[in-house]
Amino acid sequence: MEELAGMAQPGQPLGGLDLGTKTIGLAVSDLGQRFASPRPVIMRKKFTQDAEALLRALTKEKVAAVIIGLPINMDGTEGPRAQSTRAFVRNMERLCELPFVFWDERLSTVAAERTLIEMDVSRAKRAGRIDSAAAAFILQGALDRLQTLRATSARRP
Repeated sequence: MEELAGMAQPGQPLGGLDLGTKTIGLAVSDLGQRFASPRPVIMRKKFTQDAEALLRALTKEKVAAVIIGLPINMDGTEGPRAQSTRAFVRNMERLCELPFVFWDERLSTVAAERTLIEMDVSRAKRAGRIDSAAAAFILQGALDRLQTLRATSARRP
């Protein structure tokens, strides 16, 4: 995140991803990199098709970097889902020059679901929105961290 704070200056949106087995949740920040907004999910098929759809969406949004949720176990270890996410990023990095930054996504889906419930979104609609809501939650956490890093570095002599 420290590297990203220097690279991705405000004026360029950042993307957020929640990589599911059936969908890819997508969120994009505003130009000031303060707020994350969910975008429609990408239905997963094969990696090549997933990558093409994702790159189209990221290009359309003019994203400068991508924050991707890393599904770390509650005890801090990485299991098969984290390994799969790392492999997805390695494959994406071969196809584009966008920087990908991992973000601990523990409880992001739980938080996103609670938010959707508080907004009185029906169970059927929640199922279609949960991954993008989780992506927005992941991205918002990273945006908040970037703001803190920038404020701290601005105060240093």
